[in-house]
Amino acid sequence: MASRAAAAMVLAGALPVSPGRPLVAAGARCCDGGIRGRVSCSSHRRSDHPSCAAEVSTRWLLVSPHPNGFQSCSVRFSLIVWLSGLVQEGGVVELLKGAVAALAVIAQISVSLPADAILYSPDTNVPRTGELALRRAIPANPNMKTIQESLEDISYLLRIPQRKPYGSMEGDVKKAMKIAMDNKDAILASIPVELKEKGSKLYTSLLEEKGGLQTLLKYIKENDPDRLSVALASSLDTVAELELLQAPGLSFLLPQQYLEYPRLAGRGVVEFSVEKGDGSTFFPTAGGEPKSVATIQVVIDGYSAPLTAGNFAKLVLDGAYDGIKLKCASQAIIADNENGKKGYTVPLEVMPAGQFEPLYRTPLSIQDGELPVLPMSVYGAVAMAHSVDSDEYSSPSQFFFYLYDKRNSGLGGISFDEGQFSVFGYTTDGREVLSQIKTGDIIRSAKLVQGRERLVLPPEAPAES
Repeated sequence: MASRAAAAMVLAGALPVSPGRPLVAAGARCCDGGIRGRVSCSSHRRSDHPSCAAEVSTRWLLVSPHPNGFQSCSVRFSLIVWLSGLVQEGGVVELLKGAVAALAVIAQISVSLPADAILYSPDTNVPRTGELALRRAIPANPNMKTIQESLEDISYLLRIPQRKPYGSMEGDVKKAMKIAMDNKDAILASIPVELKEKGSKLYTSLLEEKGGLQTLLKYIKENDPDRLSVALASSLDTVAELELLQAPGLSFLLPQQYLEYPRLAGRGVVEFSVEKGDGSTFFPTAGGEPKSVATIQVVIDGYSAPLTAGNFAKLVLDGAYDGIKLKCASQAIIADNENGKKGYTVPLEVMPAGQFEPLYRTPLSIQDGELPVLPMSVYGAVAMAHSVDSDEYSSPSQFFFYLYDKRNSGLGGISFDEGQFSVFGYTTDGREVLSQIKTGDIIRSAKLVQGRERLVLPPEAPAES
């Protein structure tokens, strides 16, 4: 009976799991392949696999993701069943002991998880869309960042079903308005002189025009979540435009040894034209006619990954990806140029959240609480593969689209390869095309349609690989 009680406590989180047998083996590698042949054991949950079978039966009950946290109903059910068993076996005394243990379980679940459980924490603050990740990555004025955070909080509150906390939403909007009005001069002073007029128009639009903060207050008072959601998206777009005006270049100095590499000092947009290798067509998900050629648009971010984005932008300008075939893995679409045009062997480049410059040749330790500014746990994230010689460097030319799937991630929705690759952009248009791409499909062309003026090509660069 003691072992039974201990097992229940371990499953519910009141006792630590043995280090030798974690409930979900973070970073474990198994038999099914993937990017460079690696897929986490917990991603496929195969009951017939020797290292998975012992854990499959417990994961779904207490370690399954839930938008509002642990599935408390499952936890309560487990405790009730367990306590009922104690009554049958040992009477009132055992029931009281069980009740004390149950309270310990509830207390354990109520407090925040330790750093080594971040992979499975439902509260992990990771952007779930490319647009949100890109917006958070802009190094803008602190006042604008505070406004942005207040509006993003409304996005979270709108997900609450049934009775939505409109009072809290109204407080967030009023907070944003007060910061905007009290700090107008500081906000506009961060914008270069040649962009001041555009910045002033955006500032006015944010406060007063349709889709601005006043409109948000109107829809909140009307308890209209649908219109509020549309207007909120418009306000956040305006905030992002203002922030981009405030961040004309890099907010940090690159290490001296990397100044000879190409770099992107800001944002760029790459447009891919993709066609079916077998002559079939792409089908639009929102209606319209099937097309033989589909367009995918990717925003590449030099604010957080200047070397990786710069190398990629130069490869695009050189035509390195025109005419190459795509290969599909379990959660990735891999593109490797086959025309002999190589880029530079850029070091692994990851900017941790809360930091002001990237780390080089150093992957993040997600279990220690480190998260990247540009997470890979977003459908359509774009990253460089590793060099064949060392994981501390990126491939000179091979990149991939990451097809994030929450079912193959930890409870916090974090990819098991998070922080291990140089993510440098996101698919912002044509995401529906990614699921239709098959091995053998072809990139007809890749073009840098925005950001050429931000690409710095030094006169002397390291020897090409």
